[in-house]
Amino acid sequence: MSSVLTVANQLTLLRMLLIPAFVLLVVYGHLGWALSVFIIAGVTDGLDGLAARRAGQKTSLGAWLDPAADKLLLVTTFIVLTLPGLGLQNRLPIWLTVLIISRDIGIVLTVAVINLATGPRTFKPSFYGKLATATYIVTAVVAMFFNWRGYPSPVVTAFVYASLAITLISGLHYVVHASRIVNT
Repeated sequence: MSSVLTVANQLTLLRMLLIPAFVLLVVYGHLGWALSVFIIAGVTDGLDGLAARRAGQKTSLGAWLDPAADKLLLVTTFIVLTLPGLGLQNRLPIWLTVLIISRDIGIVLTVAVINLATGPRTFKPSFYGKLATATYIVTAVVAMFFNWRGYPSPVVTAFVYASLAITLISGLHYVVHASRIVNT
């Protein structure tokens, strides 16, 4: 049990446990605290990988749990920042949230179909996928920051369109990559 529940995996689980706290803080209008919780969750993301590499504690659970925690945090954040009725000055547009979630579902379904059709394959995150995740994180932080400050900002709009662009680019890149795998 202790070989599975490494420090890195504990940090990942902590990130997952912070998600409901983040949601409740946003819903109840404690936007500064919500931003702080999101940043803490982001720090745990950096620390879990560092802990796994430094201590030589990479586990198959961690390899699955870490990206799942990242997706759960980002999808939840985008959904909450899209919800009407919370009085947010910088709500994220529903089309962006739907597009990001659809891209992720498309990637998961494509991997599943390819694995069923051709046998198990490993899909490492691409540069564009990593850039998309980084862009989403910055978009969420910027939106939360200006929501906490209480005024609309064109900076949020710029990051919304940056998120749109990288979502389309990374999604297209993934389709091209998947078609190469299928055609080999």
